[in-house]
Amino acid sequence: MPFPEGCLCHRERKGGFVMEETKKRKQKRKKHRETDIAYQNKDITSKLLAEYFGGKSFRVYGLDIPEVKAVLPTNIPSVRANELRLDNLFELADGTVALVDYESEYKKEDKVKYLNYLAGIADRYQKQKKDCPTLRMLVIYTGDIERRQVSDEYNIGAVRVKLEPAFLSELDSGEIFRHLKEKVEKNELLDDEELMEFIILPLSFREKEEQKEKIRESVKLAAQIQDRSRQLFALAGILTFTDKLIDTKTADQIRRMIGMTKVGWIFEQEKQQALAKAEEEKQKELAKAEEEKQKELAKAEEEKQKELAKAEEEKQKELAKAEAEKRQAARESVVKMIRKNYPTEEIAFIVSDFSWNDIEAVREELAGEE
Repeated sequence: MPFPEGCLCHRERKGGFVMEETKKRKQKRKKHRETDIAYQNKDITSKLLAEYFGGKSFRVYGLDIPEVKAVLPTNIPSVRANELRLDNLFELADGTVALVDYESEYKKEDKVKYLNYLAGIADRYQKQKKDCPTLRMLVIYTGDIERRQVSDEYNIGAVRVKLEPAFLSELDSGEIFRHLKEKVEKNELLDDEELMEFIILPLSFREKEEQKEKIRESVKLAAQIQDRSRQLFALAGILTFTDKLIDTKTADQIRRMIGMTKVGWIFEQEKQQALAKAEEEKQKELAKAEEEKQKELAKAEEEKQKELAKAEEEKQKELAKAEAEKRQAARESVVKMIRKNYPTEEIAFIVSDFSWNDIEAVREELAGEE
C-alpha cells in the first residue's frame, strides 16, 4: 500500500532528496545569518558615525571632495534583498551626495552593482517626493589594488557612470601607523585627518592576513585614546569600514567598548594606563639590563685590549732586546775582522747588518782607543 504524499514515511523513501533539500536550507540560513551580521555591524555604529562624521574629509585618501555634512541611511529598497547595502552614504557640504563602497578586488561587474546603487538612491528620493541631488560614486580600494588595475568609467551608451576611486595602496601605511601610535601613546589629541587615517589604516596594507592583524592592532591602539568622542569615532569607523574582514572576536570587543558606560570607560582607561605603565616599567628594566650588559661587555673589551697592549709591549721589548743582542754580536764580529785587517768591503759583505759607513765608524772608534 503506497504511503500518502507528504507523510514522514513517504519522505524517508526519498531520503537523498530530503537530505539535499535540508543541506540547501542550512546553507541559505547560514548565508542569511552572515548577511544579518554585516547589517548589524552597520546598524550598531550608524548613530555614532552620524554624530561624529560631520566636518570630516576624505582628502587624506586622495579624494578631493567637500567635507561630510551628514551621514545618510544606506538601505536601498529597490536593491535585491540578498545584496548587502552599500557601505556608506554621505551628504557633502556642497549639497551633493556621495555613495562610498570599499573593495578588496577589482571586478568590472561591480560597476553594474554601483549602477543599481545609484538608481536605488534616485528611486528613494523620488518616493520621498524630493529632487535627487547630484550623486557621486566613491570607491575606496584596499592596499592590494593599484591604480593601474582599475578603470574608473562604465559607459554602455545610454548610461555612463563615472567613479571617483581612491587607492589606499598609495598611502605610506607604516609611517602613518607609527605616527598615530606615537601620538596616542603620548596622549596627544588626534585631529580630523588623523582620525580618518586611523579608521581606514588596516585596509591600506597589502596582504589580507596583514590587514586582519592591523585591525586588531588598531583596535588595541584605539582603546588607549583618552578623548572618548575620538575613541568612539575610531572604533565605530574601524568596525564599519573593515566589516568584510574583521573577525567576530574583534568586532565583539569593539561593540563592548562602544557600549561601555562612562564609569566603565573610565575604569577601562585606568586599566589601559596601568598596563601601559607596566609595559613602560618593563621596557625601562630591559633597557637598564641591556645598559648594564653593554657596560660589562665594554669593561671586558677594555681589559682585553689592555692585556693585548701589554702583551704587545712585552713582545716589542723582547724583539728590541733580541735586535740589540744581534747588533752587538755583529759589532763584535766587525771589531774582530778590523783587528785582523779585513778590508771594509769584505767586512760589509760578511756582516750584512753593518753598512760601509757603520764599519768605518767602528774602525775610527777603535783607532781612537789605540
